[in-house]
Amino acid sequence: MNITALRRTLTPAAAAAGAAILLLAAAAGASAHVGVTPDKTAANSYALLTFGIPHGCDESATTKVAITLPAELNDAQPTVNPNWTVEKVTEQLTEPKKLADGSSITKRTSQIVYTAKTPLDHTLRDALVLSVKLPDAAGSTLYFPTLQSCETGQTDWSEIAKDGQDPHSLKAPAPSITISAAADAHADGHAATTAAAGTEHADTEQAAAVTSSGADARSWAGLAAGLGGLVLGGVAFARSSSKRKADSAS
Repeated sequence: MNITALRRTLTPAAAAAGAAILLLAAAAGASAHVGVTPDKTAANSYALLTFGIPHGCDESATTKVAITLPAELNDAQPTVNPNWTVEKVTEQLTEPKKLADGSSITKRTSQIVYTAKTPLDHTLRDALVLSVKLPDAAGSTLYFPTLQSCETGQTDWSEIAKDGQDPHSLKAPAPSITISAAADAHADGHAATTAAAGTEHADTEQAAAVTSSGADARSWAGLAAGLGGLVLGGVAFARSSSKRKADSAS
């Protein structure tokens, strides 16, 4: 292979390798942060928020994680994690807050605090899950400032990008999610009706198939019985004829 051909071969390979390195670096950077992954983001829906707990503070094991809830949320239900104890911290509101159903509350859950039963080694990760009711605020972003305490030191994941600032430039960004439009109840209802109709149709077809199979089985059984009767009748007739001939001969 000449030099020109070799260069043509190596150039795309080098570009692919460079892209792979950049992707790996980005993934490593993302995994170094305390982040949150929702299973859904639709306004007014119930969602499970999974907080990924990365390496400790400068290679020191994690002992506690305190997740602050945004003002838009009134409560959160922690999922049990056998590696941690969990506590809800409540705060008194300066004035009653009216809810969508017309009732009012005077206090809310402001923070969820997880304490490690055994310090989480900096080479390991864990996941902490909260169940929350998302507000009717499509397009808004909810921030969850999180304080990660370690055996030595702590990291305050609470930075929020200012207008025009690149969020990726933050050293300790606060975990966040963006609320999307509410689910279309009519579409969901139509999908459920369609699914139910499909199930009913399938059940009807299955019942028809079973009934048809039973009828076919009974038909074949009747035919077999009829043929059996004819065979037995023929045998009896043959025996009777043979006996009459024997009697006549004697």
